[in-house]
Amino acid sequence: MSDGGGGGQHLLRRNSNFRALLVSSTSGVLGNAVAAVALPIIAAVELQASNFEVAALAGMTFLPWLVLGLVIGVWVDRLPRKPVMMSALLVRVVVLGLLPLGYWLGFLSTPLLFATAFVAGTASVFFQLADAALVQQAVTPDELIEGNGLITGSGAAADAAGRAAAGWLTTIAGASNTLLVQLGAFIVSLVAVQRLDVREVVAPPSRQPILREMADGLRYTFSTAPLRALLFNAALWNLGGNIAASLLVLLVLRSVGESEVWLGMLLAAASLGGAVGGITAQSMGDRFGTGPLWRWSMVPGVLGYASLLLLSPGWGMLWGVAGMFVMGASVSWNIVVGSSFRQRVCPPGMMGRLGAASRTVSWGMLALASLAAGILAETIGIRAGVLTGVVIACMAPLVALLGPLRGIRRLEDLASAPTSELDDGVPSAAPRDAA
Repeated sequence: MSDGGGGGQHLLRRNSNFRALLVSSTSGVLGNAVAAVALPIIAAVELQASNFEVAALAGMTFLPWLVLGLVIGVWVDRLPRKPVMMSALLVRVVVLGLLPLGYWLGFLSTPLLFATAFVAGTASVFFQLADAALVQQAVTPDELIEGNGLITGSGAAADAAGRAAAGWLTTIAGASNTLLVQLGAFIVSLVAVQRLDVREVVAPPSRQPILREMADGLRYTFSTAPLRALLFNAALWNLGGNIAASLLVLLVLRSVGESEVWLGMLLAAASLGGAVGGITAQSMGDRFGTGPLWRWSMVPGVLGYASLLLLSPGWGMLWGVAGMFVMGASVSWNIVVGSSFRQRVCPPGMMGRLGAASRTVSWGMLALASLAAGILAETIGIRAGVLTGVVIACMAPLVALLGPLRGIRRLEDLASAPTSELDDGVPSAAPRDAA
């Protein structure tokens, strides 16, 4: 739990463990942002990879969620989270250091790029599941919206800075050399994790088979209507949105014929919007209700991705900059509300498995989307592939607006409802909007 009483003090001032988690998360996001720009540019420019390879590379970071997420979730629930996070960061520093080394010594290749992305993505699964479990234990339930908003907003700001800087650095120093910034960011994150002093809640040693515990995580993820609605909304958004996102490098560099600097600006705009969304999530939820905020957040998000279809050289890129900003803010509102609800209702000993099961489905879609984007780019073209992604992403807000949570004003009120009412998705005690 949080250390310090609270009173009127800001969460960052009264809770040193939350500060450490915020620094760790923000530094890690900064490093990931640099890699998100640098890795596809390494493939497209330094290695002259095919359209399919450039688009599919983005999915290698998320493929571990699809194939290993459930197993890793069980391990995270059985182990202290702090050592897990530190080990994951060390693995990422070592593995990602191979890419600039390979560039300098001449052994950089597309297979090495894909393998590195997969191993680094596997380490990221361990880190993110352990990090989410520690956030739940470092703050009180009433601080979850504020805490997740600060983490999301700070991370999105770091993401914007990292992507913008990477777009510029790749033109100055080369994409492979730009990855040195990522290594430095992970070292900062490692130091921050070392400073954590949380009394962890770890599940007692289990004699159950690991497959049984994996099944428990999946069963819990699908156990109630609210959890199912959050999951399907995220999965559909990730499938459609990441088809468009995976084609962004090809769209800017090969279809529109613009530079890496504009690519960095588009990605930075999305992240800056995410920062605004994270910072304002608490006030938006208080003003409109977390239910309406969650339900409507993806509508402008879809329009933001659709703006990519209007891109043209020069000032025509500004359509995408504005659209990506709107998309980033929308996604942040959705993530903060959804993550806070899961952390509020989930027992600490189940948090790793819940995170793994939900992300295996929702983030597994990111891997499938990247592979689909590569196929679409080769078969129907880059712009048509982006349009396909936008059409699929439209189903995400439909799930939210027409699903079982369509009348709920405050999602947090569902946390205290009986399980039988949660399964219906309409607990009698919860305030509602007009249906």
